[in-house]
Amino acid sequence: MSAPAGRGAAVAMPELLRSRPLFGMIHLPPLPGSPRERLDLDGVIDFALDEVRLLEAAGLDAVIVENVGDPPFFRESVPPVTVAAMGVVVKAVRDATRLAVGANLLRNACTEALSIASVTGADFIRCNVVIGAYVTDQGIIEGCAAELARLRRTLTHDVAVLGDIHVKHAAPLFDVPIEDAAADLAERGGADAVIVSGSRSPDPPSFERVAAVRETVDVPVLIGSGVSLENVAGFYERADGVLIGETDFKVGGVWGGASDGAAYAEAVRRCRAQG
Repeated sequence: MSAPAGRGAAVAMPELLRSRPLFGMIHLPPLPGSPRERLDLDGVIDFALDEVRLLEAAGLDAVIVENVGDPPFFRESVPPVTVAAMGVVVKAVRDATRLAVGANLLRNACTEALSIASVTGADFIRCNVVIGAYVTDQGIIEGCAAELARLRRTLTHDVAVLGDIHVKHAAPLFDVPIEDAAADLAERGGADAVIVSGSRSPDPPSFERVAAVRETVDVPVLIGSGVSLENVAGFYERADGVLIGETDFKVGGVWGGASDGAAYAEAVRRCRAQG
């Protein structure tokens, strides 16, 4: 296992969210205990460290560590072995970079992700279902805003919550307009930023959908799916930040695989050219 560089975050998360950040994705191989496990934990850590170095060199502002190699996913709580492994990986990434670091523990293990972020010194989590109720391929997932807010209150290290609204790979149980749901997420759910996505990972949201949410909430609005080299600058112009990690940014176009540093660097160049 490679030794970490031992560097802390350069910019506080509230300040970063106000500066239109660009997020890269570290899509982890299957963690120990996953049905598709193929690497030991040291192998997963080495992969993650290679990824964060590449993404930092590309000029990004933040990375999200995500256990995309673990399907089929649990609805909410995940096994202790997954929490333990994810915590070790996130700590290794946190120690190795100046970028802001976040955790997304799929599908909706948000209190576990918040706990991991707090004890490892990470900066934020992504939570797919903070409020409401959604039908997903894992079953019905209900919001966890109350649990998150109370846990967050007890933790000594503050962690930002980036919450999805009308999250991808899901359908809301109640037909609430996305702008109304976004207002509830920000005002009643306590999210520090709202993530807008398309219906599935490869699909982008419409510009109109992004505009409707952005006109409604006072927190940053981020793009959460469907970002390509072709549309990244357009979304960056219309949003407060972009999560980049679809097939355009993966070696060989393999979603969930190793990142393509040149593609990420080109995306950063195109976005920064927007000013």
